[in-house]
Amino acid sequence: MSGATHVRYELVRSLRNPLLYGLSIGLPLVVYYAVTSGNRHAFVYAAGVSFPLYFMTGMAAYGAMFASIGPGGRLARDRARGWTRQLRITPLRARTDYLAKVLAAYLVALPALLLVFLAGATLGVRLDAAQWFEMTGLLVVGLVPFILMGLILGHLIKTDALVQVMGWLVVFFALFGGAFGSLFNKGAMLTVVKALPSYWLVHAGAAALLHGDWPAEGWIVLAFWTAALIPLAVFAYRHDTGEA
Repeated sequence: MSGATHVRYELVRSLRNPLLYGLSIGLPLVVYYAVTSGNRHAFVYAAGVSFPLYFMTGMAAYGAMFASIGPGGRLARDRARGWTRQLRITPLRARTDYLAKVLAAYLVALPALLLVFLAGATLGVRLDAAQWFEMTGLLVVGLVPFILMGLILGHLIKTDALVQVMGWLVVFFALFGGAFGSLFNKGAMLTVVKALPSYWLVHAGAAALLHGDWPAEGWIVLAFWTAALIPLAVFAYRHDTGEA
């Protein structure tokens, strides 16, 4: 199997998972409309933005996190079926396989972002083209740690437990990152939640509107998580290979 064929195969597989679409697109859209319809003129003073914008970014981040860890589920199923064992005796490079899974994650994550953005526009979110582009770019970059988490879990956890683990992981990051509303606006706990990559995903809309970018703290947090997760992903792959 050539590298291009494998990438195409992974992309097609990512489009055939209705559960993932429900979690990454359907659920955020339903929650966004249900909560925001009655709060169109509210304002989130801690974030300095309107409630529709804040919650739009939160729900976009929530859905995109589900999409980002999705390839981990397919990886675990491939392990259980012996497909990864077969791939390892082919000339296909591991980096090509990983690239295919990263692209597959974004293939689902981007529509999840764009559809929630469209929902936000129908409920009064107004940004210029540069701000929409900036916000999307920040979210795309901020998803990297979650893609790595999905790959790590896919290598280490069995299929029958993976759905629950991934679900709780996304809910944890979404809840404490502020996707459903900010839990902490000051004090030590705010410092703690700012160390989560999900916090900066949720605040991508405010960054694009007010500043045009994350502060240095946000980039440092994302760089730290990415740098820490890459060797863990390598370890998980080698550990999985050793057991194959």
